[in-house]
Amino acid sequence: MSEQSAKPYLVRAICEWCADNGLTPYLAVKVNAQTRVPASFVKNGEIVLNISTTATRKLTIENEWIQFAARFNGVSQEVSVPLNAVSGIFAKETGYGFAFTIAADPVASLANATAPKEVESIAASGKSVATTTEAVKPKRPSHLQIIK
Repeated sequence: MSEQSAKPYLVRAICEWCADNGLTPYLAVKVNAQTRVPASFVKNGEIVLNISTTATRKLTIENEWIQFAARFNGVSQEVSVPLNAVSGIFAKETGYGFAFTIAADPVASLANATAPKEVESIAASGKSVATTTEAVKPKRPSHLQIIK
């Protein structure tokens, strides 16, 4: 049996904590192909959503999805966010909350992991690897001082 992610439990916990303390829970989302949010509010591939009970209707936080209806510029819209796209949840008033790492696109990650490294391609060209490693790493100045 595989271990379940703690992310949905933490998101629910922060939502409940915000409600108990009269705070506003904000959800930071990295928009991807599965995310259903109003495109006009997306900035730099991200959107921040108010998911308080006063701002949403039919809010459900499941283990894989967060879904609700909300008004954007007076128009009711259905919002659907996969939990793997959630980059954080925090209280608007205090900033307390959690930030999560977003898993990269699996196809791109696999391509990067299997791509030949620069040092390997240089080594294949006939140069020594020690020389190329020195060329790749810039030499830092010494932090030591000479005292007379």
